[in-house]
Amino acid sequence: MTTVNDLRNQNMLLKEQYMRHRSKKRLFIIILIPVVIILIGSAIAFGSADIKFLDVYAAVFRKLFPGLLDAQGAGHIEIIIWKFRLPRVLMGVLAGMALGASGAVMQVVLRNPLADPYMLGISSAAGFGASLAMVLGVGVVSGPYMIMGNAFLFSCLSSGLILALSSRRGASPEKMILTGLALLFFFQAMTTIIQYFGDSDAVKAAVFWTVGDLGKSNWNKIGITAPLAFLGVLLLIWKSNDLNIMNTGDASAKSLGINVHQTRVFTMVVCTLMVAGIVSFTGTIGFIGLVSPHIVRMIIGSDNRILVPASGLVGALLLVLSDTIARTIISPVILPVGAVTAFLGVPLFVYLIMKQKGGLT
Repeated sequence: MTTVNDLRNQNMLLKEQYMRHRSKKRLFIIILIPVVIILIGSAIAFGSADIKFLDVYAAVFRKLFPGLLDAQGAGHIEIIIWKFRLPRVLMGVLAGMALGASGAVMQVVLRNPLADPYMLGISSAAGFGASLAMVLGVGVVSGPYMIMGNAFLFSCLSSGLILALSSRRGASPEKMILTGLALLFFFQAMTTIIQYFGDSDAVKAAVFWTVGDLGKSNWNKIGITAPLAFLGVLLLIWKSNDLNIMNTGDASAKSLGINVHQTRVFTMVVCTLMVAGIVSFTGTIGFIGLVSPHIVRMIIGSDNRILVPASGLVGALLLVLSDTIARTIISPVILPVGAVTAFLGVPLFVYLIMKQKGGLT
């Protein structure tokens, strides 16, 4: 017969186990942050012009705190770091963070382990908009931001159509996925038609854009994408408790006072704006939003309060690592980073599928 003391001991044991599990999840985030910082320094150091690892951080400190360190002989190093490599690496961090966090939320909201910005047609719509600008010279804005403006507009248009068409009788996950797949194939077909009749040089540039590139990053673009990425991730973390409840099912979430439709639409809009803003500067980069959340789930579980930021950090790690490989594997030739993420992502994703028991959840 169970006594009061036995029940008290069981409760204390369960509480201790919960606290240990919670500490493990927090520790994972704490470890990821310095790993990302170290990887940033390593990515900046590697390249056609080798820079010592410590010189990278010394150059950063000299820039942020003038006069603190001796600047003798550091001129060319600082030019390479601040003008070329650091903006590229930081754009990789921001893009990876946005794609990883968005992929984690989309997989929860749509209740589909294969959901990511590419699957919903957001990336293919951006590719169509970019091809329209590069091949035909047609854009919503003129000048140097024509390609980015088109990519952003058509990404938002694709998401708007998904929400509008799927909301006619309730924005269910199944309707959103099917609508996204339809738009994915539609925009891919339109992009192919545009490129078929285009000039060879313009088509080559459009194709290169669709496989992703961080090489055109600069501080102006960082200034635009950084607030967008950080604000988007913070909003998704803010909704993480609601997402945890939605994991139990729509009916259960509604019974607990969660406005499921509003949460689903809100998080999808945030993901779309964040991804559209990033993709319009970097081009289409696949697999980051798909693989990152599964890696995190295998380590710390499905608590979205940790899953969303951790997926963002893992996405940043994967993208910066992929870009470093793209820049150095056959230097001085630089491969498109989207091709490297796909090359690394396919075997990694197959491994995750094989390791997962009972299917992906």
